[in-house]
Amino acid sequence: MKSSSKNKPAVPHAQYDTELRTTLNKAQRSVADDVMLQQFANNIPLPLWLQTAQGPAFSNSKLCQFIDVDLNQHLPEKWLNYIHPEDFEHFIVLWQKAQQTKQNFKKECRLKHHQLGYRMCAVHIEFPQAPNSLFECSVSFIDIHDSYEKQQALSHQVSAQNKMLNASIDCIKILAPDGNLTHMNRSGCLALGVSVTEKKFGMPWLNLLPEDIRKAGSAALAQACQGKNTRFASKSTLDGQTHQFWDNILTPIVDENGVTESILCVSRDVTQQKAAESRLQQIIEHDELTGLFNRRAFTRIFKKHLQYALNYDHQIGLMLIDLDYFKHVNDTLGHVAGDHLLHTLGQRFKSCFSEDIIVSRLGGDEFAILVPELVDEQQLMDVAHQAWLQLDMPISYTGQFINGGMSIGCSIYPRDAQSSSNLMKCADIALNDLKISGRGGIRMFNLDMFKALEATTRQLTLARSIIKNDQIEPFYQPKVQLQDSRVIGFEALLRWKDQHGVLQLPSHIYAAFQDYDLASRISETMQNKIFQDMNEWQDQGLELLPISINAAPVEFLRDDYAEKMLQRLQKYKIPHDKVEVEITEQSLSERGSHYVIRALHLLKKEGLSISLDDFGTGHSSLTRLSDYPIDCIKIDRNFVERMTKDSSALAIVKAITQLGSSISMDILVEGIENTEQLNVLKDCECQKGQGFYFYRPMSFEHISALLEVR
Repeated sequence: MKSSSKNKPAVPHAQYDTELRTTLNKAQRSVADDVMLQQFANNIPLPLWLQTAQGPAFSNSKLCQFIDVDLNQHLPEKWLNYIHPEDFEHFIVLWQKAQQTKQNFKKECRLKHHQLGYRMCAVHIEFPQAPNSLFECSVSFIDIHDSYEKQQALSHQVSAQNKMLNASIDCIKILAPDGNLTHMNRSGCLALGVSVTEKKFGMPWLNLLPEDIRKAGSAALAQACQGKNTRFASKSTLDGQTHQFWDNILTPIVDENGVTESILCVSRDVTQQKAAESRLQQIIEHDELTGLFNRRAFTRIFKKHLQYALNYDHQIGLMLIDLDYFKHVNDTLGHVAGDHLLHTLGQRFKSCFSEDIIVSRLGGDEFAILVPELVDEQQLMDVAHQAWLQLDMPISYTGQFINGGMSIGCSIYPRDAQSSSNLMKCADIALNDLKISGRGGIRMFNLDMFKALEATTRQLTLARSIIKNDQIEPFYQPKVQLQDSRVIGFEALLRWKDQHGVLQLPSHIYAAFQDYDLASRISETMQNKIFQDMNEWQDQGLELLPISINAAPVEFLRDDYAEKMLQRLQKYKIPHDKVEVEITEQSLSERGSHYVIRALHLLKKEGLSISLDDFGTGHSSLTRLSDYPIDCIKIDRNFVERMTKDSSALAIVKAITQLGSSISMDILVEGIENTEQLNVLKDCECQKGQGFYFYRPMSFEHISALLEVR
């Protein structure tokens, strides 16, 4: 790199000529002109060589001192021998050409100093153009070695820095505060399509960015100009290449006053990181079995669409799907068959809907479908029907067809709810309402369902209150021999008193028996109080008659019902043959039925009796009765109410009585309320019963009195 010598002292050659003329004129150009010219040259503070117009050439004292040789004693151009050999070859060509053309030139080259070695000098060769000039050529030498070394060191430093910058895979750019590009490393040039060999900077940086991210870049530049660190993401595509993703960080370089002098912009290629994140996102947000969005992803997408719908006044349709009798598929064909069913259904969902419809597997056999920008309710019903039809087409596994159906609950934003959680709740309410009334089909949420939900909420709140306040009190309804009305046992029934002392029935907290936690806490309280009553009767010396205890289907879901009851029986030292567990047919057909059957077999093995309530109302009463360890069948009160007027009801009562006799099961009739019903049942050879005709449910004290007179 060349250095300017404008800061070095110099005497203009025109001034030399003028002064020489004046001196020689005063001396009247005597024979001593050459001597005077030599003396004048010696007064020049720079090393100087002169070629006079008359022919002689000489060096001044400064040049001789520099080289430490009296050049005037040698050949006229002896100084040329002291130019560094590496510089001489080029210099001599310029020197010879200049002598022919009489054209001035400047050249930096190394001249040998007598002590310091070769020193870099700026050599000025001038040929005066004035016709009466006293010398034909002058060669002056300015020692620029110190500044040259500093500039070389700086040049090496800059070169090293450039090499380091070019070695970086990050795109590094230096921007002026106005956004113009002042420097960029090799990676930056390649990324932005700027020539690496012909680096011409000064262009606006924003113009090099893709048009769609210039707004973000402009905002980041404005922040950096204010002295703030900032960053933004961008994407670029050069011809013939795939998309590249960048993370851009802008760092202001400020002066002592905090004013931004320049901006360092470092852009890092995060394409591989983005690809890895995308793959990870795929794993995190998609269900492995079906390939659909999982619950986590669905929740995120749902909220995003909900915000969009809020901003632009759109509707959203939501569907919750539950497969009917999916447990039966797992139980009969195995879990692999169930997985095959879910996988196939997931593939059908992905192929049958347009891309704007979002389908998710929430877990198990539950799916959710979101319809953004819904037009009307009919559109949602059409999509739901399309989903429902996907199980209409046969699905086979290992040569066997998998039969199934689905129940779909629907809700609409903002008509039914204004938040994602409430909209999900509304669709779930519609789904449950459908399942309660009979599985399979599509049901749209309406306010009547919400009222039912409010009623359920009130019941659950009431149940928690009576548990917390220990208001639960078992009442007992006697069971009798129909022939002589002799009491043979009791059924324990849940009762409690309200704030006015009025006795309340379990129907007021019906929803609590669908909730595992509440049903289990009620059951635990009832069992403890029943066993305490039985202990007291034993202590009083009264005969202990069998007591049946009702169990809700949901109580068996943790698969520990039998173990907990047996522990309580052991704690209170209650004979096992004095306790009967009473279940409904619903317990044997709902989810968790295998837990129920396991518990019944264990209790039966330990000496407890099992009673089946509401017999005749279920769909599998006769076909699977022999599969269960049942001791007693209870004929539902509905048949008793109708049998005196409905011959079919009477026929059912007779058939059940005969069935019980043939398979050695006790038959007990519920709901006997008058003499006519009693006589008909006796004619049907029914042996046992209970009802208001004999006794209403009674408190512990009344039962104690009844046992005393028995």
